[in-house]
Parts: sequence; structure tokens; C-alpha cells
Amino acid sequence: MTDNMRAIQITSLDGPAAVECVEVPVPTDDSMVSIEVKAAGVAFPELLQTRGLYQLKPELPFIPGAEVAGIVVSAPESSGLNVGDRVCALTRLGGFAERVLAQPDLTFKLPDQVSFEAGASFIFNYGTSYFALIERGHLEGGETVLVHGAAGGIGTSSIQVAKAFGAGKVIAVVSSEEKGAVAIQAGADEFVLSEGFKDAVGKSVDIVVDPVGGDRFTDSLRTLREHGRLLVIGFTAGDIPSVKVNRLLLNNISTVGVGWGAYALSRPGHVAKEWTAMESALASGALAPIVGATFPLERAVDALQCIEQRAATGKVVLTI
Repeated sequence: MTDNMRAIQITSLDGPAAVECVEVPVPTDDSMVSIEVKAAGVAFPELLQTRGLYQLKPELPFIPGAEVAGIVVSAPESSGLNVGDRVCALTRLGGFAERVLAQPDLTFKLPDQVSFEAGASFIFNYGTSYFALIERGHLEGGETVLVHGAAGGIGTSSIQVAKAFGAGKVIAVVSSEEKGAVAIQAGADEFVLSEGFKDAVGKSVDIVVDPVGGDRFTDSLRTLREHGRLLVIGFTAGDIPSVKVNRLLLNNISTVGVGWGAYALSRPGHVAKEWTAMESALASGALAPIVGATFPLERAVDALQCIEQRAATGKVVLTI
């Protein structure tokens, strides 16, 4: 490979249409793992970054891309990684490129049967879902889990994590029959449409996974039985809901904040602990990322707009 590489840069905060495919120097750092990128995950935070709306605000211009899969080009001796290893990694930035640097403790060997596209779809979503359901939600065997936005990246990963770690029933909430089919493919037991979901499920739920927010929040609380937990993961609907806390008191229910990135990345070894907990389920296929639309690197604009237009099912991926 030459000393230059192709990469996608955010050069202005004018939205996804303004990102550019450019030639830049290949990054080097002997303390990091250098990865030849084969696939990069595209997610809602990258869309926010194109407008400067995400909490991580690097100086312009910068290369977005928080997670990748690819082949190790070089690695520190102490990392346990070798040249040629198939890996996935959490990079936080820089992933939308032909080469990227990753911290050794955030780089993991991919099971042989897991594709690069699936590998680039794993750590962010499944780490979030594991943290939400197991570490914050304290999922118990046999419980019923309701998942909003169930055909999206977080939705499909939450369905699979819930099933793999003992949920008795998973109900998907989706906006269309087509997205319902995606949720069933991911492992949900049934789906209901978001319009009128409260009446469809009744007061039957132990845990609600909510990456959507907006006006369905109060109805989600109404589906919880006693000791139920509503896990607040994000606000893709745009509106941040508020809760009348007397509802929590009267029904003995909880709302639980789930901020995976800030928590896990500030605790060395935490992401690796989650990876270890999920690795055998990934290798067995119990956790199988639903890869949605894939685009070549130079079509990053289309990938970001796919997310903006809510056309995405599963994980959107750039292939290189």
C-alpha cells in the first residue's frame, strides 16, 4: 500500500451530503494496532457528527468511523495480535478509511465464520445492548422484553442479546410489516406496529428497550408490570421525553439511563469483559448481526442518508 490512502472526511458541518472522499496520509503509531479496513459500521452518531450535534466534536476536518473489521497490518508485541489476524475494533474515529489505528484493548479477534461486515456491526450495537439489558437492566430468565426501533441496529442486537441471555419472550415494535419481518428474522417472538403498541401488548412487559424516545415514552411506561424497567438508550425520534415520576412510584417501576460509550470507554478492560461474555454466542451464531445496506467507501454520503431517511434495517456498512 502507498503512504496515502482513501478516506471519508467531514470537512464542514453541513450534513451528510457534504462529506468528501479524499487522499490522506496513512496513520502510523507503533503503540496501536494498524488495521487494513475491510468493513466499517455506519451509525446514528456519525450522522449527528456531520452537523456537529454529537458529544464528540473533533476539529475539522476529521475522518469519522467508530468501528471496523479488517486485517492486522502491524501490532504491538504485547497485544497478543499477529499480522494477518482477522479482527474487529472500536476506533471511535478514523474508521471510514482504508487503514485505521485501534487501541490493542479495543481490538478483538473475529471468529473464523463471522464476516467482516458482521464484525463491523458488532461491538457498538451488541456492547450497548449487553450493557443495557444485562448490566443496567438486570435481565432475569423468563422475562418479557419489548424492543422499540426493533428493525434497526440497536433493535436487532437487543432482540438477540435478550434471547441469548434468557428472556422468555421478545416483542418487537416496528413502523411497518416489512420491518416486522426483519425483527422476526433477528429472533423476536412477535412484532406489533408502533401505532397503538400499548393496547396491543397490554401490561405484560418486564423490560422496555427504547432507542427512539419521543412521544411513545409514556405509553412504554404503561406496558410495564411491577418492577419493570424502561431502558433509555437514545432519541432517534428527535424529541427528548420527560416522565412524571409519580408513575414510577405508584407502579414500582424504573427508568434507567444507558450511556454505554461514556461508561465502557472510561473503564479500561470493560469492553473486553463484554466481548468475552458474548464471544461464544457470536461464534455459535446466537448473536448474528443483521447487516442491512452496504455501500462502497466512496458512497458514504448514501450510507449516511440511508440512516437519516430511516430507510435502514439492521446495520449500515461501508465496504472497502
